[in-house]
Amino acid sequence: MMLEKLREEVCKVNKDLLRCNLVTMHSGNASGRDFETNLIVIKPSGVDYDLLQPEDLVVVDIEGKIVEGKLKPSVDTPHHLFLYKNKPEWGGIIHTHSNYATSFAALGKNIPACLTAIADEFGEEIICTEYVSNEGNKIGEAILRNLGRGPAVLLKHHGVFTFGKTPKAALKAAVMVEDVAKTVHLSMLIGSPESMPRKEIDKWWNRYHTTY
Repeated sequence: MMLEKLREEVCKVNKDLLRCNLVTMHSGNASGRDFETNLIVIKPSGVDYDLLQPEDLVVVDIEGKIVEGKLKPSVDTPHHLFLYKNKPEWGGIIHTHSNYATSFAALGKNIPACLTAIADEFGEEIICTEYVSNEGNKIGEAILRNLGRGPAVLLKHHGVFTFGKTPKAALKAAVMVEDVAKTVHLSMLIGSPESMPRKEIDKWWNRYHTTY
């Protein structure tokens, strides 16, 4: 079995999506890139997370050709591949429909940078794209158009994509998006959360990414 270590990491991250209540049934997926070979390991389509094993994962090349695996790769594989092609520094991508973050996507609303946790991890509001269909590269193009300095983008009427240097880093971003989305959602029940001043956002971002 090739890319055994990466398979194990991507398998664990996929299982962690379920453990962290970021996915249900077969929805969502996580992938990882091997920087040496530029091969991608991704969750297969239609496999329960709790039954998933490293050997079930599918290895594809950057053009989508199956290199190893008996199962069909995720239907979202083309979006992952487009993003990997255009962001060579990314080693992990995650897609979820996590409830609180996706509630903002359902409304086409950004998550405002009203918490220091958002400033730390994302460096600005978490952007929600315009609605795009899943045809061709439209999803990937919308993500790149709206990508800020943080590792997450919401897709209007769809869900959440997060990114990182590793699958584990992308998982952290997915957990953080859902956590801050829940807090902001709750705050909106009792008031109107205000974004922090840009100077303060930058201060918290710089501290978190340099001296934290």
